[in-house]
Amino acid sequence: MYKLFFLYFAISLLLGCSVGITDKTDYERESIKQNQFTYETPNWLKNSTIYQINTRQFTSEGTLLAAQQQLPRLKKLGIDVIWLMPIHPIGEKNRKGTLGSPYAVKDYFSVNPEIGTKEDLKNFISTAHQMGMYVILDWVANHTAWDNMLTKTNPEYYVTDHKGDYIPTLWFDWSDIIDLNFSNATLQDYMVEAMKYWVEEYDIDGYRCDAAGLVPNSFWQRVNKELKQIKPVFMLAEWEGPQFYEHGFDATYAWSWWDTMHKIAKGEATANAFNSYYAWNDGYYPNDAMRLLYVSNHDVNAWESTQFEAFGDALTAAITLSVVSEGIPMIYNGQEAGNTKRLAFFERDPIQWQTHPISELYQQLFALKKSNSALWNGKWGARMIPIKNSNNETILSFVRENNDDKVVAVFNLSAQSQTVSLLDSKLVEGTYKIFGSNEIQELSAETVLTLQPWESKVFIRP
Repeated sequence: MYKLFFLYFAISLLLGCSVGITDKTDYERESIKQNQFTYETPNWLKNSTIYQINTRQFTSEGTLLAAQQQLPRLKKLGIDVIWLMPIHPIGEKNRKGTLGSPYAVKDYFSVNPEIGTKEDLKNFISTAHQMGMYVILDWVANHTAWDNMLTKTNPEYYVTDHKGDYIPTLWFDWSDIIDLNFSNATLQDYMVEAMKYWVEEYDIDGYRCDAAGLVPNSFWQRVNKELKQIKPVFMLAEWEGPQFYEHGFDATYAWSWWDTMHKIAKGEATANAFNSYYAWNDGYYPNDAMRLLYVSNHDVNAWESTQFEAFGDALTAAITLSVVSEGIPMIYNGQEAGNTKRLAFFERDPIQWQTHPISELYQQLFALKKSNSALWNGKWGARMIPIKNSNNETILSFVRENNDDKVVAVFNLSAQSQTVSLLDSKLVEGTYKIFGSNEIQELSAETVLTLQPWESKVFIRP
């Protein structure tokens, strides 16, 4: 689902409003000082990258078996974590389009025959593991399809209106789903067991949790604790907010990062607009928090824009920043092929694969990320420190440095050529190799750099 969630609830919190949905569990945030538990973020996330697969569109066949054949290519690209969009059977009642939305789940314990069988899923996961990659599933806890089996066996699991009828999530055009009622303790038991099932029986490595902010934190704390007792799973929340880390999540979305970069690319903001994002990221979130950075995903691509429509000439800068800044980077399938269309969401619309320079760019950036410990994720990497420069309105500059590695990054986030001096000699002074070339550059407070429109320069300490 998408970032309107966050905006709606953020506004409600800022205005002091309550959500107030009858029979829906309350959404008050638990104090971060209460109900804490100790957990470990999987060590294999330290320099990992994520690749989102929309199985329906990923191959001409649209199956897990066909997707499995692409794993060597993804490994070569530099991918570590495969995120599979929901694998479950899709509801037929009130379905949108011919095939429906993968987020309208009909049965949490089955695999959608459209994409394959349980055995196909096991083989996909086993093959990925043999190649040193990990697999997370997309989990939809907030709602189900209208004809999910639970509507017959356990109608009390659902939110109802004043007439006693099931209802979709309010305020959104989600007519193909109905809300679950997490104030029901037995529902929570069911959902915990369903999520444990895929870890225990299929050895998946975690979940991307859809609409995480619409489900109470008390549930996430419980399920994260139980899952992490089975194995060190990776838990990604589709929401923004520091409280999710207190309840067992390892990473959250960075919708506001995407919004900021998009506004800059469209000429609606300048480089210093990132000051707000990074100030909040630095001061409001835990020091080791991982934020998911991307230039596209299934929601953006289907409903808003392709990567080219969103960023235009700024696309290379956006991709580079998503990898070298603080965050865990993600690719949506087809980006590396230069996909120029908004993939249909409720129909078959396979990606047209081709060789494209974006693939090489990602491959080079991911190789840099893996080899340079300053660029690692969360607690393993170095924090971003802003570098004062002579043109802060259009130039974003920062350093990431630890005892072993150092990177200085300078981005011209404008459509005009710019010259700039980096004013803090203590942060920048030294000899560097320029990413993407064999050129060596000396940096000091006297150095004047010239950057073409939307050009970035990443300086790597040898």
